[in-house]
Amino acid sequence: MHIVVMDGQGGRLGAQLVKEIKSSFPEILLTAIGTNALATAAMLKAGADAGATGENPAVVAAKGADIIVGPIGIVIADSMLGEVTEKMALAVSRASATRILIPVNRCSNLIAGVGGQSTAAVLSDAVEKIRLLLENA
Repeated sequence: MHIVVMDGQGGRLGAQLVKEIKSSFPEILLTAIGTNALATAAMLKAGADAGATGENPAVVAAKGADIIVGPIGIVIADSMLGEVTEKMALAVSRASATRILIPVNRCSNLIAGVGGQSTAAVLSDAVEKIRLLLENA
């Protein structure tokens, strides 16, 4: 099983995801894909097995992933202050992987139905969804 965590800007959300996923599933291969070097570095520091930065690594990683996890902006072109390119969003959207998208109300993308859940609660739910996928694999 191969999990890809994608994030941009400072990589804080991605780093939290990496930490939670690796502590829950240490045997899983986890690749960090950052839209910039800062995000990639944060996720590698949090424990990702490998990492790369930019458009082409995002496209390649999406092809080989079983699960892709990240903020909802990874499927929206020009999101994250323009860091997500059309090719990146399309690659993630078209990937055969299961996508677990974290609802984040930022960068002119507002997610209806998302209440006042804390980031910690949303990340815990994401890890639980990964657990269910792994159990049913």
